[in-house]
Amino acid sequence: MSADTDHSVPAEVHETLMQATYRALCTEGYADLTMQRIADEAGKSKSLLHYHYGTKRELLVSFLAYLLQRFEEKVEATEDDAPEERLRFLLDKMCPPADDDGDYDRFGLALMELRVQAPHDEAYREQVARNEVAIRERFADIIRDGIDDGTFREVDPDRTASLLFAALDGARLQRVVVSGVDSDDSHGPAHDTPADVRAALETFVVADLLADDSDTTEAST
Repeated sequence: MSADTDHSVPAEVHETLMQATYRALCTEGYADLTMQRIADEAGKSKSLLHYHYGTKRELLVSFLAYLLQRFEEKVEATEDDAPEERLRFLLDKMCPPADDDGDYDRFGLALMELRVQAPHDEAYREQVARNEVAIRERFADIIRDGIDDGTFREVDPDRTASLLFAALDGARLQRVVVSGVDSDDSHGPAHDTPADVRAALETFVVADLLADDSDTTEAST
C-alpha cells in the first residue's frame, strides 16, 4: 500500500477497520478472509475498504503495520521502568495468556498462515521482517540499558535478543500447529509450550543476565 493511501485513512476509521480485521481473522482464518467479511465486521461498506486500502493484500500489510504500532505503544509505556521489569514485560507480551474463548489461538493460526505467504510476496515479507526486527531490537535495547546501569552482566545484546525472540516465537508456533485450534488436543503438552518456554527463559536466561542477587522470582504467565 502506498504511503499516500495509508495517510488518507482517518485515524478513527483505520482503528475500526483494523479491529474488524482482527475479529474477522479470528473467525474466518487467513484463507477464507474476504474484504466483504471485514466490511461486515466493521459495519462499513466494502467500497470503503477498497477506497482506503486498495486490495485485501494491501489491507493485510497495513494490518501487520498496525500490530507493530500497537506493540510499540505498549512497550514505550514501560520505558521509565527498570530494565529487568521491561524485559519481563516484553517476554510476557509474547507469551499467550489463558485463552478460554480460543481467539488467541485462532488469530495465531491466521497470522501464521499469513506469514507463510511472506517468502512468495515481497510486501508481506518486508512487513513481517520489519515487525520481527523491531521486536528483536526492543529486546536488545532493553538488555543494553540493563548492562549500562549495572542491572545485567556483559552479554551480546543482539544475540541474546535473537535467542529470546526465537524461543517464544517458535513456542507459539508449536502451540498453534501441534495442539490445534478447537481440537481435542487443545489442552495437550504443545498447548502449554509457550508458558513452559517462558518459565525456562526466566530460569536460564533472565536469572543469568542479572548482575547481582536481584530478585529472580518468576514472572507471572
